[in-house]
Amino acid sequence: MIRALGMMSGTSLDGVDAALIDTDGIRIGAFGAHAFRAFSDNEQAALHDGLGRWPDDPAVPDVAALIEAAHADLAAGFADAQLIGFHGQTLAHDPRGRGTHQAGSGAALARATGRPVVWDFRSEDVRRGGEGAPLVPFFHWACAEWAAGQGTLQPGPVAFLNLGGVGNISWVDPTADAPEAPGACLAFDTGPANAPLNDLMRARRRQARDEGGALALSGRPDAAALAAFLSHPYFSRPAPKSLDRDSFAGLSDGVAGLSDADAAATLVAAAAGAVAAGLAWLPAPPARLLVCGGGRHNRAMMEALSRALPMPVAPVEAIGLNGDMLEAQAFGWLAVRVLRGLPISGPTTTAAPEPVCGGRISHPRRGGTTNVKGTVPPGLR
Repeated sequence: MIRALGMMSGTSLDGVDAALIDTDGIRIGAFGAHAFRAFSDNEQAALHDGLGRWPDDPAVPDVAALIEAAHADLAAGFADAQLIGFHGQTLAHDPRGRGTHQAGSGAALARATGRPVVWDFRSEDVRRGGEGAPLVPFFHWACAEWAAGQGTLQPGPVAFLNLGGVGNISWVDPTADAPEAPGACLAFDTGPANAPLNDLMRARRRQARDEGGALALSGRPDAAALAAFLSHPYFSRPAPKSLDRDSFAGLSDGVAGLSDADAAATLVAAAAGAVAAGLAWLPAPPARLLVCGGGRHNRAMMEALSRALPMPVAPVEAIGLNGDMLEAQAFGWLAVRVLRGLPISGPTTTAAPEPVCGGRISHPRRGGTTNVKGTVPPGLR
C-alpha cells in the first residue's frame, strides 16, 4: 500500500480539498487525515477571470501560480504522504475541440513539496478520443467494494452522484473483478449542479453559495425555464458524455428575469431534473443513489432529488464515506493507479476507445516529468 495525498480544486471554485488514502491502486486500505483550504475573495475573482482560458492565454500563468501556491500551502500539513495526486484547476474543457485544460504544474508542486506528483490526468484520455471526464467512476467502484466489505452496502449495482459545479453520476457494480471490466461502470456528466446557483448568489447577493438551500426553499421553480433547459440536445445524447462548467450558460439567462428565490429554486430543480433525465442511460436501476460533493449540503437540492428520482437518495455518509473529500481521495487513488500503469478511464466512463492510463509524474529531486506505465518507482512499492 502507498500513502497518497489526493488534492482537488473543483469547478465550484470554493477552495482546495486534500485527503490521504492508503491504497495499492485497486483496493482501499484506509482513509486518512484531510483538510480544506478556502480560496479568498480575491483568489476566487482571479479564478473566475481565468475560466474559459487556454494555456496560450497570457493570463493563465498567474492563475497557475495561484493554484500551485494554494496546493503547496495545504500539502505542507501532510508530511507522511509518499505521493501527491494533483488535479489542477479546470479552466476549459472542450474534448471534441481544443482539448482540456487544467491550470497548475505538477513539476512546480513537486519542487515545492519535495514529493513526487502525479498530474495532468485528463489529457491522454482526450488525445485518444475520450471525453476526459468524469474520472472518479473507477474510484466509486473501489468505494462500493470497500463499503460492501465494511457491511454498509448491500451487494448489487449502486449509483454515486457527485454534485460539484457540474454533476456527474457513476453506476457501479462492485461484484465485478475490476473497474475496467465489462459491466463494472458506466458514468457521465448529468448537467449543471452547483455552478449556476453559486454564480447567481455571487452576482445578486455577493455570497458564495445558497447556504443550506434556504433561498431556493423559499422560491418556486419556473416551469417555462425548466422546460427550455430540459429540451437541450445534451440530454438525448447517449452516455458517456461530459460538460464544461459553462456549457449551459443559457440556463442563467433563462432565470435572469426571476426573483432571487424563484431563480434559485429553478436552478435547483434544473440540477435534479438533469439527474432524472440521465437515469435513462443507466444499465439497470440502482438500489440507491448516494450523493457526494457540496450539493448534498443543500437541503433544497436533496429534497428535489428525492422528489424527482424513483430510488432512495442519501448522502454517502450513509455508507461510511466522506462526501466532502471523496474527489480528493479519488485523485490519490488514481495517482497510485498511474504509477502502476493501471487504467483510470475507459469506454464506459469517458468513451475512450480502450482503457487509458493517463497522467504525468514529476519528481522533486532528479527533476523532469515522465509518463510511467506499469512501473512503481523505488521506495513507493
